[in-house]
Amino acid sequence: MSSRPARAVRRALTAIVSVSALLALGACGGTGTTPAADSAKATSDSPGLTAARTALAKYSKRPDKIPVTEPVGKPIPTGKKIDFILCGVQSCSDLAKFFTAGANQLGWKVELLPTQGTPESVQAAYEHALRNKPDAVVASGFPRAVYAKQLAKLKAAGIPVIQSNADDVVGDGIELLNNGPKDVGVQGEMLASWVVSDSGAKANTVYFDLPTYSILKPVKDSFAAQYKKWCEGCALDTVDVPITAIGKDMPDRVVSYVRSHPKVTHIVFSLGLLNVGVPTALKTAGVTDKRIAVNVGDAQNYQYIESGLSQGAMALNSHETAWLQVDALARHFTGQSMDVNQKAVLPNMLITKDNLVATLDDFPLVEDYQAQFKALWGLN
Repeated sequence: MSSRPARAVRRALTAIVSVSALLALGACGGTGTTPAADSAKATSDSPGLTAARTALAKYSKRPDKIPVTEPVGKPIPTGKKIDFILCGVQSCSDLAKFFTAGANQLGWKVELLPTQGTPESVQAAYEHALRNKPDAVVASGFPRAVYAKQLAKLKAAGIPVIQSNADDVVGDGIELLNNGPKDVGVQGEMLASWVVSDSGAKANTVYFDLPTYSILKPVKDSFAAQYKKWCEGCALDTVDVPITAIGKDMPDRVVSYVRSHPKVTHIVFSLGLLNVGVPTALKTAGVTDKRIAVNVGDAQNYQYIESGLSQGAMALNSHETAWLQVDALARHFTGQSMDVNQKAVLPNMLITKDNLVATLDDFPLVEDYQAQFKALWGLN
């Protein structure tokens, strides 16, 4: 495996992955499929295709506004101490980096507490936070079942915990949750709008999924529902893959599948890391007629799009999520509710070659998000 795919794999385990998935990572795995129907012919003016194209046009626009507009309106205290619990993969480190940049604007100190993503290391990090007695704890991806004992103690101590990209709910110690199960379904709709539009509502699609990642289920379900609605009669097969395939035999799995299913026109991955190495493997195998889209793009997948090896990617809102968390704590520390942050609808964007922003790194969706947040904080 080349260094670029290796870097992509390290970066790609995004904050949306829950630790409940990590508990099930053993050598077990396998492939499950759903019955595929024959592709149906669709006219260019079918209602489904029109609706898909309308949705794609909306999702392809780069957002220009952050999801909150109400100023904090009070002096934000400096000197706050925040513990940020890492999840053990690069994407969580990136989220912490973005959060720290926002916190620094307000004169807060952020301590990063590393974990290896195991229950023991997560609990140890929360125990460390309890000893630190910070003003708040921020984390991503961990379901409360892993740290329930520590969460109860933090709640009793009056220390707020805020989460993102986790299969959980607000309450009983968790004061804020962004990109939860109710929020990520739109990602599947975005991918479906691209597949149906790209195929002219004549797609034959295979969806590669990681079923152990429970936060991805709403994405898969939304994709299937909208795909069926917009592309009536189009074939759809779902293939479940184990986490052990990532960085190993995932490209071989895809090549084997498309060779045995030559009618497939589109390949969709529930996470961008599943696509690492796949376009090159397909090209080497002489398979050049498949169209690829991924959920949660990263630099590697954006490079694939730029070179024409892949065609679409749903871009996540890590920069905006991190600064929204800072904004929420600014309101909390000034005696205000975080409701405005909980109700905020974070931006997403469907990336293609026509609207590709950058390829060297993850990029903010709202270009001037920092200036907009600082205006709410009275820092302009």
